Amino acid sequence: MFSYFAHWRACRAKQLEREERIKALPPDYHSAITANDAAILHQSVAALAESVRSGVVDPQHILVAYGKKALQAHSATNCLTEVMISKAEIWAQECNKQGPLAGVPVSMKDTVGVAGFDSCIGYSAWVGKPFQQDAALVKLLRDAGAVPFVKTNIPTTLLSFESVSDVWGRTTNPHSKEHSPGGSTGGEAALLAFGGSRLGVGTDVAGSVRVPAHYSGIFTIKASMSRFLKAGNASGMVGQEGIPPVYSPMTRTLEDLETFWRAVISMKPWDYDPSCAPIPWRSIELPQVLKIGVLWDDGVVQPSPACRRALEQVVSLLKAEGHNVISIEPPSPFEALKIGSQLMANACIAATSHIGWWESNDPGIARGVFALRLPRFLNRLHAWFRRYILRDPLYAELIESWHVQGGQEFYALIGKREEYRGRWLEYWQKEGFDFILTVPNALPAMKHRDSKLQWKSCGYTFLFNVLDYSAGVMPITHVDRALDALSPNFKARNGVEAGAFEGYDADEMHGLPIGVQLVARRLEEEKVLEGLKIIQGLARKNGSGYVHTDF
Repeated sequence: MFSYFAHWRACRAKQLEREERIKALPPDYHSAITANDAAILHQSVAALAESVRSGVVDPQHILVAYGKKALQAHSATNCLTEVMISKAEIWAQECNKQGPLAGVPVSMKDTVGVAGFDSCIGYSAWVGKPFQQDAALVKLLRDAGAVPFVKTNIPTTLLSFESVSDVWGRTTNPHSKEHSPGGSTGGEAALLAFGGSRLGVGTDVAGSVRVPAHYSGIFTIKASMSRFLKAGNASGMVGQEGIPPVYSPMTRTLEDLETFWRAVISMKPWDYDPSCAPIPWRSIELPQVLKIGVLWDDGVVQPSPACRRALEQVVSLLKAEGHNVISIEPPSPFEALKIGSQLMANACIAATSHIGWWESNDPGIARGVFALRLPRFLNRLHAWFRRYILRDPLYAELIESWHVQGGQEFYALIGKREEYRGRWLEYWQKEGFDFILTVPNALPAMKHRDSKLQWKSCGYTFLFNVLDYSAGVMPITHVDRALDALSPNFKARNGVEAGAFEGYDADEMHGLPIGVQLVARRLEEEKVLEGLKIIQGLARKNGSGYVHTDF
């Protein structure tokens, strides 16, 4: 009983703290967007930084403009956690006005450690425990001239495509209050999509920057391990290296994504974080004719009509330009889902170990952890029922392999992961691909609380975490109720697909963003960026470029 009251006191305390920090801001932050603010909000990051370097714009004016817009975004979507604007006013005055990100506000996922502020990441037990020093990323960003100003919402455990906790509440999608902005970096995606920030940072272990980008209509490139800084941040799964979490940039525009990546690498992140490889930014010249493999179906959950239409649209643009675009059947994506989920089983236990007795958890992860804690024979019985009674061998295989791993079992799984990566390398080299193109997720943004059905449907992103490939997501179009309705003859092939499509409704999803995912091999972030630029250029040339919603 005492823990129950302590939990809700902690939650209320953080929400009151956030409200008081917002109320205490100077009147400028609570006033309407002015013409000067709008001019700042519509400039690219490169233009803003150059205007600060040349002395044309004061970083304080930039902070006020983005502070106003971020507060509007929060009012609409509940996307913010730690509001650091008062401290950011000091940082803006002191910022490196000659740095590559001079005076540019940066938002970041709640996991990022900032001295003097909590990173409770949704756990009430971590409330009131501020970081004593900045994470490596924050140190680099401030040295580059950037101004951290807000942190953004995530789901408890960071293992969901929604962003909700008892501590911070639920974040909604700017395009529809009934739908998720994604997870686990959903608050960041909502803020960027709304226009309350131009540069953001998230993490990805199974799609946690790419799915929010797809759900919310923004840009990202998931880094390979060792390319982007991660030291000194909060984590509920310390030591989880089976599928390493990677920090990655998220932006509202592709131009800003390139500026952000170049700026971070130009600062030599390996001098700030020992996990970063000393790889400078590389100029990439792509061949005139690209060879692109298209993964239309991962064999587990087929893309919804809306997501397939976006993929078809990009394929048509590339083919019309003369690129060699072919359908592929690579080493089994289902095998990656199986290996990856086994490697994450212990992490799920670790992530939920910080949750109090009375604390809410994501319904999907709660179900998964419940199964992990059952006696093994009960899971085997469930798998037998699925395989022989329901005739669903794929789902049965996932159930049967879902259990906590002992030390030797875990090492053996790492061996399977490496063997699987080797088969993909051989396949890629044999086919000579420049890129692989696929959907970021089988469905557009899910309705709130649908993660209990859809949390297992992560194969299109998780595959490339298992492989540690560089993968970018960009928005292409929006759901159209007239074009994207599910066929009345649709029949799910397995339990995972059935759960995913139970939440698909093109009429309710009308207007939600849809993206595509472009993938290159490990540590090829620059190449992915160039590929995204080609797709965007072709879309604009064709008059079908994605248009951001003005909120």
